[in-house]
This record gives sequence, structure tokens and C-alpha cells, in this order.
Amino acid sequence: MISDSLPWQALADHRSDMAGVHLRDLFRVDPERAERYTRNLGRIHVDFSKHRITDETLELLFRLAEEAEVPAWRDQMFAGKRINLTEGRSVLHVALRRPTDEPLLVDGVDVMTEVATVLAKMRRFTDAVRAGEWRGFGGEQIRHVVNIGIGGSDLGPQMVTTALDWLRPPHIDVHFVSNVDSADIATTLAQVNPASTLFVVASKTFTTQETMANAAAARSWLVGHHGDDAAVARHFVAVSTNGQAVAEFGIDQANMFEFWDWVGGRYSVWSAIGLSVALAIGMDHFEDFLAGAHAMDEHFRTAPLPENMPVVLAMLGIWYNNFWGAETHAIIPYDHYLRRFAAYFQQGDMESNGKRITREGETVEYETGPVIWGEPGTNGQHAFFQLMHQGTRLIPSDFLLAARPRHPIGEQHSMLVANFLAQTEALAEGRTPEEAWALIETEGDGQGASMAAHRSYPGNQPTTSIIVDTFDPFTVGQLIAMYEHKIFVQGVVWDINSFDQWGVELGKQLANRLLPVVTSESGEAVHPSTSGLLTAFRELRG
Repeated sequence: MISDSLPWQALADHRSDMAGVHLRDLFRVDPERAERYTRNLGRIHVDFSKHRITDETLELLFRLAEEAEVPAWRDQMFAGKRINLTEGRSVLHVALRRPTDEPLLVDGVDVMTEVATVLAKMRRFTDAVRAGEWRGFGGEQIRHVVNIGIGGSDLGPQMVTTALDWLRPPHIDVHFVSNVDSADIATTLAQVNPASTLFVVASKTFTTQETMANAAAARSWLVGHHGDDAAVARHFVAVSTNGQAVAEFGIDQANMFEFWDWVGGRYSVWSAIGLSVALAIGMDHFEDFLAGAHAMDEHFRTAPLPENMPVVLAMLGIWYNNFWGAETHAIIPYDHYLRRFAAYFQQGDMESNGKRITREGETVEYETGPVIWGEPGTNGQHAFFQLMHQGTRLIPSDFLLAARPRHPIGEQHSMLVANFLAQTEALAEGRTPEEAWALIETEGDGQGASMAAHRSYPGNQPTTSIIVDTFDPFTVGQLIAMYEHKIFVQGVVWDINSFDQWGVELGKQLANRLLPVVTSESGEAVHPSTSGLLTAFRELRG
């Protein structure tokens, strides 16, 4: 296993050497580290100087990446090799944002021809809807788009649409339904007009339980209003590969947008799954979004490991996860439009690397994927930052910021930037008890010396600062691709398959078995606790 390798053992020894080192000391002895530990790619600036690292740390981490054969696995992915070993599939979300005039053969087929065909179809359709040429069954212009999906078919389009909502024209609103809880579809339908609503049903197989239950509810609502099943063809489109099921639902197969088995769900926003994004921001901006991701792909594919942004971020995560015992990683965007960014990468990271079995089928002997969480700043400062500043846990975190505000109002953006800078500095430097006592004496408020302990902060919390000029389609595409590749690199180092999700299947299978028991009012569950819960449920339902 990778944990038996010489670089891993060297990092373990180096961790012991770094145990008593504080970030404030690292900056004091090396005032140029802020300049040396930064990377730039176009309009993205990444500062990782506030990490518990030295040049030796980075050298050992990159040696570990080489030991795990990160470059070779990266090259196999870009070449379309079947690196999703448990499902026998290629992993080619990178092809979705590749220029369509650059062929890429997989099993003798140029997949770029197929990608170009779907993109052209998306352009024709989204242009028609946005221009008012595609109209509802009664002739009204489409003013509401409802994306019905779950997992990557919901989180991806929702996050990107939210991030770029300022590009959405005022005559189109976009809504997202994912939860099988009927409140989700019911509250959404209450906000839209059946005469001017377009439903995008996103399901590769067109059998996903939650998605199809919500789609059926929307279909019933729509047909009930129009009084004619023919209305479905003017108000529903599908993103799927199951033409027969789509047709049986009542959707014209000409309005079915395909994608492929080499596109994983949590990497699918670049495909036709992004149709609702394109409807919101327009196809030109959607292609800018793809171009940004491709720029990061090329950087990841060609840059040497020490200069490679996704690799640097990935190996820093390995450093804390495997050698410092950090169990979580926070993503904190100082931008309201990116408020769904952390939620998106909860799935992107935790579904990808939440694994305990190596590619060879052995149980790992080390920690793998961390818990990903976060909220926008400055909201988080008034919520969970207390734990980060004075709690007992090590919490590496990423801070994201745009240099230019989308809505310049007074000094609010300056306040936002000041808080962004202050928090990363405070998390790194902290405040010693001596400094706290000096502050108390200066304030002269009569507080006793014991308050110095309450007003001191250990600091030494590692942060990465990521600044772009502005969050537009290109830079948002770059950032998402950067995090995707970071996740990939960590999966390679941990020797796990980041592109399957077998852990999701067990719950689905049990739910399918229990559904008849729940709906029939009779029958018992096999598990004793489940049987007790079922009894309580029936009694409380009355």
C-alpha cells in the first residue's frame, strides 16, 4: 500500500519534526514565503503560504505523488482509458469541455463528434426558448424552467446557475426540484404557471426513483391544467439515454438530450445535464464556462507537479488528512453567488473519495476522503468560525474571493475583502495569552488576568486563499475543474476508484424493498429496529 512507501514514511517523520512549528514562526523566519507559495493561472491567484509547510514538506509531498503515479493516471484519464475499474468505463468529463475540432478516440469512436452534436442541439433549443420561439401548449412564452433531477443532475446545474444568476434574463426564472419529499415539488409548482413552464427531467436511465416520482407529479399537474396529454411534449424535455422510457412518458424523442456512460453524475454539469444552466445564462456563456474548465484541464495535464494548482491543493489535503489527523475540510466563498459551492463539492469530494477499498480490493490502512462543509463568508464568521478560532479541531479551509464585486454598493465589497483578509490572518497567527493580557491592560476595563486565556487564540489553522478578478462563466469553470482534479489526484494517491459510488446502492435497494411494506399498511420489516419504527410510523400517521 502507499502507506508502506518510502515517501509516506518520510512524511510521517517530517510530521514529527513539524509538530511544534507555528505559522507565525514560519513567516518570521521566512518573510518571502508568501511570494514563494503562490501560484497563478490567468485570472486565478492561489496563496497557500498559510499552511504548516516548508520546502521540504512540498518536496516530500510531490515525491509521494510521483510514487502513486499521479502523472500516469492523469494521462490515462485524458486518453480515455477505462480507469473506472469497477464499472469498466472511461472517465471523460474532460472531453465535454475539449474543443470539438480536436478528435478523441475511445474504442475507435471519435467522442468529440458526439459531443459537438449534442452541444449544437442544446444551442438550437436554448436559443429558441430564450427568444420566445419555443412556446408552451397554449402558445405562451416560457418564463419558468424547472430542473428535476437528483445528485449531480441537481447539485451541478443548481450551483452553476446560482453562481451565474446575474446573467439570467429577467423574463426567465429557474427552479430546482430534487427531494422526493413532496414539499419540494409542491412548493415549486405553487410558484410557476403551467402555461409558461418548461420541465427539464434529468435522469440517465429515466428510472431514478426520486426524479421520476417528481416528474410524474409535475406531469399530472400540467395535464390537469391543460386537459390534454399532448401538452407534455411542449412542456417537458429530457436529459437521458433511455429513448423508450422518454417516449412513454410523453416527451418527444427529438427533445431528448443525450450523454454517455463515461460521464459520471457528479461530473456531468458540463454535458446536457447543464441544459438548465444554458437556458439560464445562454449558450455563448455556457461555452465560456466549458472553455474555463478546459483551460484548467490543460494546466493540470501539462504543468509540472510543483506548479500544478490541483496537485498542490490535493497534496496539501493529503498532508493534513493523513499526517495531522484533520477529519474535515471547509470551503468558504466570500461571494453570495457561490453560496452553493461547498454543497456541490460535498458530493463531488465525499462521493468520489468516500471509499475504504483500494483498486485491488483491499481495505485501506489510512484515512481517505475528508468531510467537506462550509458556508459563505461573512455569514460563517457569525456561526462556525468560533470553533475554528478557539476549538480543539484542526480544520484546513479554502477561502474564495472576487477582486471585483458584481454589485458595487458603498463600501460593502471593501468590508467583505477586509473580513476575508482578517480571518485568514487571524486563523494563522492567533493571539498569545501575553498579547491578550497586554490588550486587556490597554483597554483598562478592569478585567482580570484570567480573561487573557479566554481572549487568546491558538492560531496555526491552515488556509488557502483563492482570488479571481471576477466570478464569470470562465473563472467559475476553471475553479470547478480545479477542484475536480484535486479530488482525482487524492483518489490516485489513496489508491481508490474516485468514479464509482457503490455505497449509494445499498440504501436504494433497501428502500425499494421497504416501499411496498410502507404503502400496503401490512407486512413487517426484517430488521427489528426498522419494524419498530414502522409500527410507530403507522400509529402516528393514524
